[in-house]
Parts: sequence; structure tokens; C-alpha cells
Amino acid sequence: QVQLIESGGGLVQPGDSLRLSCAASGRLFSTYAIAWFRQALGKERQFVGAIAWNGRIYYADFGKGRFTISRDNAKNTVTLQMNNLKPEDTAVYYCTGRYRDYSSRPADFDSWGQGTQVTVSS
Repeated sequence: QVQLIESGGGLVQPGDSLRLSCAASGRLFSTYAIAWFRQALGKERQFVGAIAWNGRIYYADFGKGRFTISRDNAKNTVTLQMNNLKPEDTAVYYCTGRYRDYSSRPADFDSWGQGTQVTVSS
């Protein structure tokens, strides 16, 4: 099983960029699809994007053109680069993973970390 820890959140202004990292432990990382979700206060957990075990990448519509996901299997990390951030991007961001198959549904993932807070405010 792969354990994941998020980092890189913070307070930024609208239009700024932020890079979140997801560090994984475990030998099976390269076989996992890694997904990013976010949860704003009082709202349901929302799919942000994912990178499959084979490198294929998926984005929610709100992230297309602004967010970029990449993975480095040698370092067991996945990065979420977020550009042109907006106040509505404010949320706790989580990374999670599952063996091989991509999913955009939170219910398909068993393990969640504490997340990292992203706040976009002027």
C-alpha cells in the first residue's frame, strides 16, 4: 500500500501561483493512479485532477489551462502546479491514490491524508 503526504499550501493573492507536492512511500507508487481533490469549507470534496499509472492526465474543467499535474516515479512524488489562482480555489487540497485505475470519485479512494490548506485572498 502507498502512503501519501501533501505539502506546499499557503496564503497567496489572486493571480499568484502555488505548487503542491504529494510525497509517497511504498514500492508500488509507479503502479498507482494519483488524484488531487479539494474541499472548501462547507462543501463536498471535489475532483481537481489525476495522473494515471501510465502518465495519462485528467483535469476538472475549472483547472484546465491553469493547473498542471506531473509525476516523478524515481522520487515518488506527484506535483500539482496551480497558476492564476482565484479566490474560489481556496480549499484544503488532498492527494490520494489507488492501484492503476484512475477515478474522479472520492468514494473510490480508501486513504486520505490531512491535506494542505490553500487560501487565495487579497
